[in-house]
Amino acid sequence: MRIIRTHEEDPKDYTQWEKDQIYNALDVCITHDVFTGMFPQLDNHTAHTYAFSKALQGPTLEMRLRGVLIDQARKADVIESYYQTMEKVEAQLEKIVLDGVGMPSFNWRSPADLARLFYQELGIPPIRRSGRPTVDRAARERLEVYQVASQIVLHLNLLADIGKKISVLRTEIDDDGRIRTSYNIAGTSTGRFSSSLSEFGSGGNLQNIEESLRSILISDPGYKFAKFDAKSGESFCVGGIEWNLFRDGRYLDACESGDPHTAVARICWPNLGWTGSISRDKDLAEQPYYRHYTYRFMCKKLGHGSNYGGKPQTLADQAKIPVNVVSDFQPKYFRAFPAHLLWQDWVDTQLRKHGYLISLLGRKRYFFGRRNDPATLREAIAYDPQSSLADIVNTAMLNIWRMGIAIIAMHDHDALTFMYPEASEATLIPLILSHLTIPVPLEHGRTLRIPYDCKVGWNKGNYDASTNPDGLRDYLGHDPRRRTPQVNILDKIFHRPNK
Repeated sequence: MRIIRTHEEDPKDYTQWEKDQIYNALDVCITHDVFTGMFPQLDNHTAHTYAFSKALQGPTLEMRLRGVLIDQARKADVIESYYQTMEKVEAQLEKIVLDGVGMPSFNWRSPADLARLFYQELGIPPIRRSGRPTVDRAARERLEVYQVASQIVLHLNLLADIGKKISVLRTEIDDDGRIRTSYNIAGTSTGRFSSSLSEFGSGGNLQNIEESLRSILISDPGYKFAKFDAKSGESFCVGGIEWNLFRDGRYLDACESGDPHTAVARICWPNLGWTGSISRDKDLAEQPYYRHYTYRFMCKKLGHGSNYGGKPQTLADQAKIPVNVVSDFQPKYFRAFPAHLLWQDWVDTQLRKHGYLISLLGRKRYFFGRRNDPATLREAIAYDPQSSLADIVNTAMLNIWRMGIAIIAMHDHDALTFMYPEASEATLIPLILSHLTIPVPLEHGRTLRIPYDCKVGWNKGNYDASTNPDGLRDYLGHDPRRRTPQVNILDKIFHRPNK
């Protein structure tokens, strides 16, 4: 079979097969040329990152090829229930708009109808983007403050959320009943994986699928899921960074207490009658601080944002609470952990002086934005904790994959889901846990160890005795449950009109 052509031949005469081979050859040759130019430029840090990224191709490719089995019957049930909910909410919204506003012809999916409803019928000053009135999600959040619009906005946002969930559930799966995602090892600048459509054009981003939809993802027959979550992992990394830089272990000590958010609450509000017992003090920390927000929530939500340089107005917008509540919290928080501000200033100095940072795990990153731009600084502050946690979790995944003791099924950023034979649960779960913890040497003889929570079940949703008995529940050394018999989708008939 002839591929080589002479320069005298007209490329228009090439067959499609020959054009494809030329394209592929150029793709390989250009990639090789780029590699030969860049490889000599690697230093000790970037060479290690390159070798680590290559090693991750094995478990990543395995996840991409295997995919995850879909419970077709449960998927159809969940879609049907969402459609039923949508119909009820639509009927309520139409009644509000007709009886309350007097607008008989209304389509909530039409931006023109929504603009007419809010800006003409209700007389609200238009919210504009690029000079034009808009009714997008961000605009609706601002419209919600108007009493005449608040219930309408709540209904619209709920309908939009339900529609998005239905769209995710209707994502195309492959002929073998499995959904696949394409994990990208170099998809981010921090080392965190990104994911998208599979190579076959099916599936999608399985890393960010929300909790209410995960129950359709099930383990293979005879197998079970174990999800290991490095909760508070980024906070541990912040504590490790501050110990290395300033030998200040207060935040790392709080993380290692077993419940960092309760430990932070004890320091920020010392007069709440703390007992010294984490379990009892957690109950105290769950007392309301502002409206339905607890002391513990403040430490979790606002503490995390404050670690990364979040300002009161930004955090207030994200948490949907008044800015004065954040302004009252942050001084208490930074008095308890002064190393946070020292670390943020240190990052600012390194960014302006060198333009790059090296993480706890040795990953080097250059920042190409303006070094005096607050957005670049916020990105730089978040880099090391996010990057270090990603490398710690990925190292654990690689180690366990190389051991061959369990099947890596899904990667959820800070969590790993393995699939294992049900009969081996008692021996495999402790074995996996023992190899998940990656010791990271710190300065002055201290070691960073991030713990993992473990949940087991036959689908990826959270356990509920009535609605999801096969879901993930905390593993306490033994799981007495038995898998619910699977229902064949062909045994059920569903009637759903196209919408």
